Amino acid sequence: MARRTQAQQQQSYREQALKMFPWICAHCGREFDGKKLSQLTLHHKDHNHDNNPPDGSNWELLCLYCHDNEHQRNQMVNTSGEAPPGRVPEQPSTFTPFAHLADLLKRKT
Repeated sequence: MARRTQAQQQQSYREQALKMFPWICAHCGREFDGKKLSQLTLHHKDHNHDNNPPDGSNWELLCLYCHDNEHQRNQMVNTSGEAPPGRVPEQPSTFTPFAHLADLLKRKT
């Protein structure tokens, strides 16, 4: 019975968040509406499901994929004690996409 009550509370928090925030995944930016809105989940930023301030400051809406990814990353931190590798590349990129743009523009005129 306690699980049912907790699940009902989580649903209530999700409904509140859907009224407060745009229906967009906070991580990947994908937009949701209609039938696909069920794929947008409520995520507690601090991973504490008991921390539910009325202003929603501990909540964010995430798609199913980003939500799973966030929890997997958090589990990695908890088990290893180290932060998982970031999304930032270890070595800076040497690619400069606009390096020859000025030359290309001069040729067209």
